[in-house]
Amino acid sequence: MSIDHLGLAVANLENSQRFYVQALAPLGIRYIREVGGWAGFGKDGLESFWLGRQTAPRTPSHFAFAARTRDEVRAFYEAALAAGAKPNKPPQVLDIYHRNFFAAMVFDPDGNNVEAVCHIIEQGEE
Repeated sequence: MSIDHLGLAVANLENSQRFYVQALAPLGIRYIREVGGWAGFGKDGLESFWLGRQTAPRTPSHFAFAARTRDEVRAFYEAALAAGAKPNKPPQVLDIYHRNFFAAMVFDPDGNNVEAVCHIIEQGEE
């Protein structure tokens, strides 16, 4: 299954946009543009992650961004914390999923559980 794009309602669009610009930069994900009150992020000029103003009460979500390397996972975690995230899980192997599952998780300004994950074992790491 693949997802073309994801839209996330946030309480404060400007605050969340600043957070995600900083937190996603190590993964190569950039702010691209705003359309109809939604801020679009992605790679190669194609938006796949959108932030929009919250219009109704909601519960926090969980979503994961793909990282190419374990260093990108580590950099995401540090960038997210520097941008104001609350820690959830520091960068680590979560072998409950599989032995190559290396991830880090943080809570964004709206309490969403945001993850970066790499499924590749790099030379010198287990």
